[in-house]
Amino acid sequence: MVFNFAAFSYIIALIADAFLIFFSLFHVIAFDELKTDYKNPIDQCNALNPLVLPEYIVHLIFNLLLVFSREWLPFLLNLPLILYHIHRYRTRPVMSSYMGIYDPTSIMNADQLTLCQREGWIKLAFYLISFFYYLYGMIYVLIA
Repeated sequence: MVFNFAAFSYIIALIADAFLIFFSLFHVIAFDELKTDYKNPIDQCNALNPLVLPEYIVHLIFNLLLVFSREWLPFLLNLPLILYHIHRYRTRPVMSSYMGIYDPTSIMNADQLTLCQREGWIKLAFYLISFFYYLYGMIYVLIA
């Protein structure tokens, strides 16, 4: 059993993926609160927008670690989500004081709200599956 850079990358990926699971779970709960009119859109967007860039950066950093450790399969599995994050951030609505992707004026649109909810559930499922894959990858690298 040897501890190498690949094992370190998988450990970082596990920890970062746990944070991403909490971020996506928070997004799902927030959009459910918006759908049931429990909170207003301005407060929710003020709570969600500061979490967008940290989520994207954390996701990109541990994938770069996986590339540097020559773990290509996890990176290729994450590449579509990375590209989606880049696309989503590049096509964000123009807002004066926000660096996020959620606009309080359009978030209550039924199509936009459904899209954001679906996006949150898909990300949550992806991060959960990825968590178990990283756990398997870490054990495999440590044993091999």
